[in-house]
Amino acid sequence: RPAEGQTDVSNTNQDESTAMLSSLELAPSTSVDRTALQHELHQSILCVDNNVPSEHMDLTGTDQPQGADQRTEPVSVMAPKPVGSGGSIIVSPRQRGNPILKFVRSVPWEFGEITPDYVLGQTTCALFLSLRYHSLNPDYIHDRLKLLGQTFTLRVLLVQVDVKDPHSLKELARMCILADCTLILAWSPEEAGRYLETYKSYEKKPADLLKEHVEKDYLSKVTDCLTTVRSINKTDSITLLSAFSSVKGIINASKEDLVLCPGLGPQKAKRLHDVLHQPFLKSKRKEG
Repeated sequence: RPAEGQTDVSNTNQDESTAMLSSLELAPSTSVDRTALQHELHQSILCVDNNVPSEHMDLTGTDQPQGADQRTEPVSVMAPKPVGSGGSIIVSPRQRGNPILKFVRSVPWEFGEITPDYVLGQTTCALFLSLRYHSLNPDYIHDRLKLLGQTFTLRVLLVQVDVKDPHSLKELARMCILADCTLILAWSPEEAGRYLETYKSYEKKPADLLKEHVEKDYLSKVTDCLTTVRSINKTDSITLLSAFSSVKGIINASKEDLVLCPGLGPQKAKRLHDVLHQPFLKSKRKEG
């Protein structure tokens, strides 16, 4: 209900629109759409009731501000690449002036704000330590390892042996075991640089080149097993397998049976028999 002294604007506007529609006697042949005209007048009434300027009303039936129908193109934001994902070694600014950088030639390198001294891949990093510096600052490497934490899967401690008496290596080896780090020793800046570039160049290569290629057939597996015994060769392995039919037969054979095999003398037979029957750990003799 409107307050005293005020006019009911909505009823007045509705009466005016009804009067306008009744005064329009459109001929059947006219092209004006009566329904569209009614909708436009209704929107004008809503503008007055809500105190909204008519130019801000969407006459298509949705009450949205002008320009709201314009679509905003999605902005594609490129996520930052992981550190070490590129083809370059990332070098910490604290290593600026280190002579080993002169010998990193086969792979590119660049400075970057990182926690370790060198980032050699997404999961590999390295800390550099000079034994001469370590003798003057023994707590330095402790703090660096503590700060590094478990950020990288493979953490390398690259130590340059530049002192005559490297007695501190034993302590560093123990430290690397406790910190789950890999200790690499280099006796010159050139050798240390080669280690860095080798780690980076082999970052995405499989370990197939390091693995021994063993055939999957039975004879090859038995031969590979028996030839680990000193002085037993491939020919001896084939002879033993032919004589005793299986590895179980070779294990159960006595020294005398082994000596009878062609090509196996008493020395080879004794070595093979000892390997197959002696315990792995020597028992301590009791002192009387």
